[in-house]
Amino acid sequence: MKKEYCGLFGVYGHKEAARMTYFGLYALQHRGQESAGIVTWDGEKIREQKGMGLVADVFNERHLSKELKGDIAMGHIRYSTTGASLIRNAQPFIVRHGNLRLAVAHNGNLVNTYELRTELEQNGSIFQTTMDTEVFAHLIIKYLHETETIEQAIAMACAKVRGAYSMLVMANDKLIAIKDPNGVRPLGLGRVGDRYVFATETCAFDLIEAEYLRPLEPGEIVTIHKNKLTSFRFNDTEPKRQCIFELIYFARPDSNIFGDVVYERRKAMGVMLAKEAPVDADFVMPFPDSGNYAAVGYSQESGLPLELAMIRNHYVGRTFIQPSQDMRDFSVRVKLNPVKSMVKGKRIIIIEDSIVRGTTIRARVRKLRELGVREIHLRVSCPAIKHPCFYGIDFSSKGELIAANHSVEDITRFMGLDSLHYLTIPGLLNSVTDDDAWCLACFDGNYPIPLSDMMGKGCLEANPGIIKEFC
Repeated sequence: MKKEYCGLFGVYGHKEAARMTYFGLYALQHRGQESAGIVTWDGEKIREQKGMGLVADVFNERHLSKELKGDIAMGHIRYSTTGASLIRNAQPFIVRHGNLRLAVAHNGNLVNTYELRTELEQNGSIFQTTMDTEVFAHLIIKYLHETETIEQAIAMACAKVRGAYSMLVMANDKLIAIKDPNGVRPLGLGRVGDRYVFATETCAFDLIEAEYLRPLEPGEIVTIHKNKLTSFRFNDTEPKRQCIFELIYFARPDSNIFGDVVYERRKAMGVMLAKEAPVDADFVMPFPDSGNYAAVGYSQESGLPLELAMIRNHYVGRTFIQPSQDMRDFSVRVKLNPVKSMVKGKRIIIIEDSIVRGTTIRARVRKLRELGVREIHLRVSCPAIKHPCFYGIDFSSKGELIAANHSVEDITRFMGLDSLHYLTIPGLLNSVTDDDAWCLACFDGNYPIPLSDMMGKGCLEANPGIIKEFC
């Protein structure tokens, strides 16, 4: 099971800043369900509300209308990539230093967190959390004493860290957005009337009827102060390496990220699948919702009909009462259930966006076999995931990845399929624009940002020396 990463939203100079941020986070809820937080600047201090769970559960009308006062706001939804899922690790992270009130929200993952934190602790820093985001905050404060502006301090901190990050920083009455030199994580700039907004995905702009202006450039720092925008590049020498998994899986299909419309790219991946691996079948069927858009492309290119014969239960919460052991595969069946009359005796092409461990798909295939499906051909709209990701996706060891340890033939037998085809890397790159701009490390093992020995989600919680298991 893959996990999404975090989402960011910020707005400057809007009388309903907290409410706008709430709606922005609501639109980005698919990117994380562990915690949510909003901070505002009321002219004198930062106000905050954070909690565990979904956006609608963390905030209420009292928070938005009375407690989160101010016309500058930023928010964060989280799933943990470094640091456990605990309330103390909820973001934005707030620091008070002299007259400065600083809030930091971070999407991505640093690969040298352990080394930086050890160095900071040896020099007297005291940490409250186990997040890499707090390392950013300490570095900003450290370099603030050596520079004249908060932007210069942020640039020096960015030069010290390695990894993938898009960040929002509230420094008193400034709202600052930062993107890492390789541009791994998405972050966009928009406008509501004459007020500026930032968001991880443009679907957040759509909900509040904001105009999308542009994506931030790799290595760019954008500051909004007194409703004026300034920008500079702190690093423009690194190659652009955007996370292609955003287009494959993470982003909402109605978003525009990295200058690409997600829906169109996923459909193009399905077209390439049909060209690479055609097969005679009765119809094409996605596993909803992740396979829907590639399935449209496959169907149109192949000429085979598209059927939505697997029905998703949209009302499954984050938790439910677990059944007894004799209710086999309940966790699979509670989310998806096939239309029995549609699949019996049929030859089916199933479209899926990716395979990580393979256990969930295996259970679904077994159920289809029990219902009398004649042939099952699986087509996957991304290459085989063979290498762990250290830049923000929560599969961080090869032992979790079925394609890292087994051949396509073995996986085909394990899942009970008649055939299996992963989209090739050339096919994937032909499906997107700017084909030299992507991070493909989870497919080919070529990591664009140098790695460290001490990495992983629990690197700040485990004992030193037990974490070198990820490469």
